[in-house]
Amino acid sequence: MTELNLAANSENKDAVVSLLFQLADDDFLYSFRGSEWLGLAPHIEEDVASSSISQDSMGHAAMYYQLLEELGLGSADSLAHLRPAKERKNSILVERPNGEGYYMEVPKYDWAYAVVRNYFYTAAKKIKIESLKNSSYQPLAEVAVKVNIELYYHLLHWKTWFVQLLSSTDEAKQRMQAAIAQVMKDFGDVFSLGTDGKKIVELGLIEEERTLVQRWQEQMKAVFESLNLEIPEIPAVPEANGRNFEHTKDLETAIATLSEVYRIDTAASW
Repeated sequence: MTELNLAANSENKDAVVSLLFQLADDDFLYSFRGSEWLGLAPHIEEDVASSSISQDSMGHAAMYYQLLEELGLGSADSLAHLRPAKERKNSILVERPNGEGYYMEVPKYDWAYAVVRNYFYTAAKKIKIESLKNSSYQPLAEVAVKVNIELYYHLLHWKTWFVQLLSSTDEAKQRMQAAIAQVMKDFGDVFSLGTDGKKIVELGLIEEERTLVQRWQEQMKAVFESLNLEIPEIPAVPEANGRNFEHTKDLETAIATLSEVYRIDTAASW
């Protein structure tokens, strides 16, 4: 595919920026929610494994923010930490809390929800990354190749948890079923490209939403069939679309916590 020339048209740059913010903000919030499980995961091996995945995901977000910095949008750190919730393009799913309470006090987190969210999100991310490897914007295609290497292990990890818990006790199955229903309520904007979607697809930055959704469904079908379950439907119209700056109060709280240290001294090297 011919490499996209951003200098030729400002609309081209706007489309690239929109997609990069979607990718960066998704992984930024996803990794934060994962990091809140540190010290709270079911056992020490999982504590190490899931923390490593969260660290990798934050690294992916950093690469996208770095591409935005190179496009003149500001420093990667400020883009990650200083933008208010109303300027974020992450999906609703990744901003949701892990459960009731606060991780520094009395968290009542739901491991079933974490497993389902992480598995479904990672499977969707893998589908998008595979498409992005052929992106017309070469810097993004190169980042996608790097991200894809780690995603294989992330996806395998969460798929293993997903299958094991749904093959376990009746209580585990009930909790997982409830978690699936909860996650799917917020899954409607995961593949959305927002109001800039048409231009993003026209420029060959990534494939259209419908194609990506179909691939996710095909990938998940075999797993659900092996568990004698029906694959859940993705809401055709999301109640809120984070790609269009529609968010919950949970996002404001997450950003405040995540960026607290950085805001103390934005000139310092963390």
